[in-house]
Amino acid sequence: MNAIAPALPEIALAEMPAWLIGELRSDHAGETGAVMIYRGILAFCKDPAIRDFAERHGATEQGHLDLLNALLPPEAHSKLLPIWRIAGWLTGAIPAIFGPRAVYATIDAVESFVDHHYQQQLDRLEAEALFPPLQALLRHCQEEEIHHRDEAREAGEGRAYGPLLGAWAWVVGAGSKAAVVAAKRI
Repeated sequence: MNAIAPALPEIALAEMPAWLIGELRSDHAGETGAVMIYRGILAFCKDPAIRDFAERHGATEQGHLDLLNALLPPEAHSKLLPIWRIAGWLTGAIPAIFGPRAVYATIDAVESFVDHHYQQQLDRLEAEALFPPLQALLRHCQEEEIHHRDEAREAGEGRAYGPLLGAWAWVVGAGSKAAVVAAKRI
């Protein structure tokens, strides 16, 4: 997909409400983890189709991370970034060992969570009529994440997972939720 992102909004940290700084910190941590998920996949997967998928989507996630790095100064980043990097890499590497369906189910689970997470942020920004350029940027990122989810779901032949893969997808979604809660604060 990789559509051109909207212009980076010029918003000083001092202008942002505390809740928004926490949200952007969690977005930055999440995009850091996403980059590492794709690196974990690439470390173990030999399947050309999965490697292409991971390389394309990893590049998109790196673009999102670059945008957030430009928007959020380093002192506002999560102090837990080393943990998010390791967790992300493992979240990609583990399913890569088990094959394409596990990889696609993992990406489906992560991106389903991310879609809802971005939507909650957009809903609040819209309700409070805050920072329309930031809304456009987050919506752009959300649309690309939805594309990743849909591509993974299609390639993985839907969401009809067996019990083991269903449990893994639940763990991935729950882990994503817990990571956001922590990253907003730390």
